[in-house]
Amino acid sequence: MLLAVLLVLTGCGTRLPDGAFTVRPRPTPGAPTSAPTGSASTGNPASDTGVTADEIRIGVVTSLTSPVGSEVFSGPRYGAQAFFQALNDRGGLHGRTVRLVTCDDGGSGIGNQDCVHRLIDQAHVFAFVSGSVLDYAGAAYVSGKAVPDVGGQPIGTAYDRWPHLYGIYGSAAPRDGRSVGWNGTLYQSTEVFRFFKQRLGAASAAVVAYNQADSARYAAQLKAGLEAEGYRVLLQTVDFALPNFQAVAAAVRADGSQLLFDAMDTRGNAALCRALDEAGVQVAAKVTNVQNWSESVRTDYASSPNCRNALWATSSSLNYEDEQYRAVHDFRAAMARYLPDRAGRLSAWELEGWAGAQWLADAMGSCGAALTRACVEAFMNRAEPYDAHGLILPASFVPQPPPTGPVHACLNAARWQDSARGGQGGWVTQVPSMTTTCFDVPQLPYRP
Repeated sequence: MLLAVLLVLTGCGTRLPDGAFTVRPRPTPGAPTSAPTGSASTGNPASDTGVTADEIRIGVVTSLTSPVGSEVFSGPRYGAQAFFQALNDRGGLHGRTVRLVTCDDGGSGIGNQDCVHRLIDQAHVFAFVSGSVLDYAGAAYVSGKAVPDVGGQPIGTAYDRWPHLYGIYGSAAPRDGRSVGWNGTLYQSTEVFRFFKQRLGAASAAVVAYNQADSARYAAQLKAGLEAEGYRVLLQTVDFALPNFQAVAAAVRADGSQLLFDAMDTRGNAALCRALDEAGVQVAAKVTNVQNWSESVRTDYASSPNCRNALWATSSSLNYEDEQYRAVHDFRAAMARYLPDRAGRLSAWELEGWAGAQWLADAMGSCGAALTRACVEAFMNRAEPYDAHGLILPASFVPQPPPTGPVHACLNAARWQDSARGGQGGWVTQVPSMTTTCFDVPQLPYRP
């Protein structure tokens, strides 16, 4: 079982020109934060596949019952469900109800292809939204049928290869279907490492990986990024089946590593944290990614409170606990109303699933009553970056030449603190604004 594939997410920051980060007016209290709604469908044509006078069918594919567990990939689906339920309760989209048609691909390529065919060929969905799958084997078919796929999580490389696919973080790659990125090359920027260097004064870091090809490959990317920012790096490898995390804890102590990164799954991270706490080893930051920015750390790290309070996460989206932002407040209110059983399992991925649904709704809303896929894709491919009403860093899909120099990249960051929320614990944002926490950093090529 390969879990390191979860770590190829590119959502640690955004890479856009300075002009993308303009200050937009905040919605006034009580104003809707969705596309235009309406209660009457009179005059709505059956304008495209999956669109009738009073309904729009949208597909959601999730690896809900994958080998890594039901919670790992499910977040975006729940966020999208809550968004469209709230939208429908306000009258829908130009009088049309949005009906989600979901499919669980079981975390396999065969299952994913089956889901894609069922939703396109049988359910005749208009578009896909907020997908989160372990193996997007059906991507070529989705793109070949020109079905817009909006706001998906870029777990693999499909969203940097195929046209008609629009990942939640945007892409500057050609996406011509012939190769991933630029002739098989992608680029990572180093804003995360620069952030911790400046924020914590860190100069050393440990990277822990499994003795498995994809985990080792991602660890090598982490090491390259850290070294490009001047860190001294300790690389540790453990056996996937029988990991000796006690030895890693001893090595981290001997090295004096200030930061700890990993290329492992949640199970491995929790076990590593237990080993660190048992050995009395403390680091300035145990850095994880947006996928692990969730309420589950409360229980996942219950036996290692010291390590838990050193957990930091970075992302390209707002903290799902920051209700001072209207869009986050709306997200949490809808989750509490429509999916109350998710209260103890909220996550950054659920918020990003909501943001993906918002993106698709705004794209569809721009078409008026005559909704078409071509109109939606014109919205998605426009030059103006999109920020889902402030939920995500500005993102776009305008193809650019291969990177040749530094890039202006921004990020959000939060830290888990047991003392937050009156002692209940929670994620506390560590930057004044994700649109101003930006760095001019190098871009390092790699082949996925």
